[in-house]
Amino acid sequence: MEAVRHVIVYTDGACIGNPGPGGYGVVLLYQDEREELSGGYRQTTNNRMEIMAAIVGLETLKERCQVTLHSDSEYLVKAMSGGWAQRWRANRWKRNKRERALNPDLWEKLLQLCQGHEVEFRWVKGHARSRENIRCDELAMQAARQPDLSIDVGYVSRGGTDRTTYDTL
Repeated sequence: MEAVRHVIVYTDGACIGNPGPGGYGVVLLYQDEREELSGGYRQTTNNRMEIMAAIVGLETLKERCQVTLHSDSEYLVKAMSGGWAQRWRANRWKRNKRERALNPDLWEKLLQLCQGHEVEFRWVKGHARSRENIRCDELAMQAARQPDLSIDVGYVSRGGTDRTTYDTL
């Protein structure tokens, strides 16, 4: 039986304004291989981009892997490591009796992807000494500044507005 590959993933999300144009950056490391990924949306939130970065990183993997996923988002790391996202899903995307959990579309996708891998989420201090975290931030900011960004359908469908859409009406 072949051993499970250990992949190291660094992720970051960024938003120019919050909400505003946003992007994500991902660095995947396996042995001496490296892959960088990024993308963006014209109207989204920083938290959505942090989650999206983790999703994109895991979606890239073609087989079951052991993954160490580094993020400077305490929200992402605590929600996944602390079981918050699993509880929100079990409670029909409610944080408590009155409050809805935000971003259920992305949490659901991330939870499903984690079932296909052994994922450990680790928090890293943003913009500190992590060369890879700094690179992810650069990728995310570059993506957020691109012209003709896609619409974040999940953000718009939950009541967020896409200003660019209204400019064309």
